[in-house]
Amino acid sequence: MASVSLKEIIDKMKLENLTPELDISKVKITQPDINRPALQMAGYFEHFEATRLQIIGFVEYTYMQGLTQGYKEEVYNKLLSCDIPVIVFCRELQPDPFFLQVALKHEVPILMTKKATSNFTAEIIRWLNVKLAPCISVHGVLVDVYGEGVLITGESGIGKSEAALELIKRGHRLVTDDVVEIRKVSDDTLIGSAPDITKHFIELRGIGIVDVKSLFGVSSVKDTQSIDLVIRLEDWDKDKEYDRLGLEEEHTEYLGNKIVCHNIPIRPGRNLAIICESAAANHRQKKMGYNAAQELYTRVQNSLARRRDEDDEE
Repeated sequence: MASVSLKEIIDKMKLENLTPELDISKVKITQPDINRPALQMAGYFEHFEATRLQIIGFVEYTYMQGLTQGYKEEVYNKLLSCDIPVIVFCRELQPDPFFLQVALKHEVPILMTKKATSNFTAEIIRWLNVKLAPCISVHGVLVDVYGEGVLITGESGIGKSEAALELIKRGHRLVTDDVVEIRKVSDDTLIGSAPDITKHFIELRGIGIVDVKSLFGVSSVKDTQSIDLVIRLEDWDKDKEYDRLGLEEEHTEYLGNKIVCHNIPIRPGRNLAIICESAAANHRQKKMGYNAAQELYTRVQNSLARRRDEDDEE
């Protein structure tokens, strides 16, 4: 199961640890969802998702301030005795000393942030969704072309890295070469990134490993990119029929998400970089509502209709 360490969350979100006495090295977050324990403070613990990251906002804090000491002892012990990984107080709200005392007793880390509750909640959910998303690794090259994430796949040695290098020279950005880590952050979005060990490197047969960031500068690389288009390279087969109009799109599937896929036959004299650029620009144009193949089809239909009308008049 994917997990994120509490220390990584503290560093990323710039949180202050109010219980430094506790060892947080083994605390892991395994769910991207959060919980605000307002109902639990009122004594209702049915369906309580204790394993989620717990957030205390101004409303919960104000309610806690008005509790009697006897009720605090009861509800704080009941709440913090659950399997809670961490509690975060927003808006720099300081928990009362008794709450911290009970938290230390049950070894529940207490953190604090300056951010507003809604802003922090949205940010932590978005970040955790990416970190804990289902992930697979595929063989290919991911390049940002005109803002579109183009995943180039194909057999080893077919020319994926060479096409990516030419795209980089033409001003586009490399995300990863050889191994692409794909994460499903939503039912509509796949995010691609590079393994840490191969980040910013390209392997060129006959030359070896090339550091793209060092050779072409920081503007030539990118850490993550949504995958919008797949280009599958294959050897030219003279007996195979290739799509020449593009009226109907083909798709490939990763982690249950369908992505538009183009099968590009490789033949001497074909410039792969320009083909990838054109495919990315055309895909972007389709998303903006214009389909060149459909426009050609409409023109042909209109031309035929005019000829029929002229023949009827004669």
